[in-house]
Amino acid sequence: MSDKRPLRLRLATLVLLAGLNAGVAAAEATAVVTPAAPATLAFIGFEVIDEQPDASRWPALRGRAERIGLQMAEGLQARGLYEVRDLAPAEDALQRTRDANEFLHRCNACLSEIGAAAGARLVGVGWVQRVSNLILNINLGIWDVSDPNADRMVLTKSVDIRGDNDESWRRGVGFMLRDMVERRERQPRYGL
Repeated sequence: MSDKRPLRLRLATLVLLAGLNAGVAAAEATAVVTPAAPATLAFIGFEVIDEQPDASRWPALRGRAERIGLQMAEGLQARGLYEVRDLAPAEDALQRTRDANEFLHRCNACLSEIGAAAGARLVGVGWVQRVSNLILNINLGIWDVSDPNADRMVLTKSVDIRGDNDESWRRGVGFMLRDMVERRERQPRYGL
């Protein structure tokens, strides 16, 4: 059976059908691809290492560390970098680990119990090294604790800040979060 329509009309019909089929195929492909859920993270907060210890400074340093700990946890969650888990179920494990280690970011294979108790594959620990009133650095380490016998570091970040005050600490964490988002956009497995 031969098509009696003019050649231009037949070509236009074929182009229209091809476009419709391509649109349906693209919609089906998009529907199948779903974004992966963020990896689960138990973020412990920030420890402080003061190279020039002075007991009168400790309340201010602890307060700053708590504030940037909240800023980091909220930022990691809000930016979709990680699903930050509640630490309440891991309080006993966290206390045992703190009792056995001076600094959690330096312990070797000690974080898996915390991750398991919080229901997280990753555990994050931050630390601020205060060299002087002017020179400090803020650090973040994230370990994959899915193997209870070996914590595997998947991310380490550091930013130098100038000035031992609330604003410089807050800005340092803000920079780290922005940088992590930019790197994750370029490298989807960054920090995982």
